[in-house]
Amino acid sequence: MRVTNILRLAAFLGLATSLPALDYEIVSVKKIWDQGDHNAFTDIIRFNNRWYCTFREADDHVGGDGRIRVLVSKDGEKWESSAVLTEAGIDLRDPKFSITPNKRLMIVMGGSVYQGTKVLKGRRPRVAFSKDGKSFTAPRTVLEEGDWLWRVTWHEGVGYGVSYRVDSPDWAVSLHRSNDGVRWTKVKDLDVPGRPNETTLRFLPNGDMVALVRRESGDKQGWIGVSRAPFLDWKWKPAGSQLGGPNFIVLPDGQMVAGSRDYREAGAKKYTTVIGPMTTDGFTQKLSFPSGGDNSYPGFVFHDGVLWMTYYSSHEGKTSIYLAKIR
Repeated sequence: MRVTNILRLAAFLGLATSLPALDYEIVSVKKIWDQGDHNAFTDIIRFNNRWYCTFREADDHVGGDGRIRVLVSKDGEKWESSAVLTEAGIDLRDPKFSITPNKRLMIVMGGSVYQGTKVLKGRRPRVAFSKDGKSFTAPRTVLEEGDWLWRVTWHEGVGYGVSYRVDSPDWAVSLHRSNDGVRWTKVKDLDVPGRPNETTLRFLPNGDMVALVRRESGDKQGWIGVSRAPFLDWKWKPAGSQLGGPNFIVLPDGQMVAGSRDYREAGAKKYTTVIGPMTTDGFTQKLSFPSGGDNSYPGFVFHDGVLWMTYYSSHEGKTSIYLAKIR
């Protein structure tokens, strides 16, 4: 049996913990945008045979009325602005792409209120949709005040996302589902301690849901959770490292690649953006990218045997958006 078939069979049986580690090679890294004062929190997607990248532009990391910019490219080399989403008095941030079952490009984003300060006054998620990647609906509020729906992943016609709230001492995360991206129903409160927050969900070939969760207290290690439909019972394990802007992708053979901020070196200027193999047992940081200071929040697309990754970094003096290709 060919190795690729063995890997697919292993993934189908839920044996993600036993797959061999991938090798990694950086093909290229290119800055694709730096026109805002602060450009950060990226995602990338392939939609209608074009590449789209989204991120937040603002005056600084926190505060001000951030806007969501969308870039488009035919080949990944030349990028131009396709759309800008704004809302008066609202800091729009952390945009994440997905494609709805009716073939619309969807952006989920946070909407924070600062009222001219750097102190958070309120927040609520927003969603916007587009048929062509140019004209988007106005940002529309979803869930409740205080929620932060960090990413949406569609599976068998249903959108899933984890919202985190910070209105209790230990914070809280909960799993939600939607058929249209606008009306959401809570599935379950997730039993993750240590101030859990940013969470990415993906699905294995056998239909299992996998969650990668950032945590801010205790040992600060991220957690990895696995659950089968209807996603009420979860098994959790520590990821083995602290996470910042965590994301991961499931490759066609069932293996997973995760990306995050690397906290192993002391001092913010030494933090870098890293990727590495992920299983349901943990995440191993393996390959670092040109980055430093304020950085991370990778977006992933696997296309024609190459992993495309967007991220942001301030290692060249100004927070800018970068595109890396990894074989």
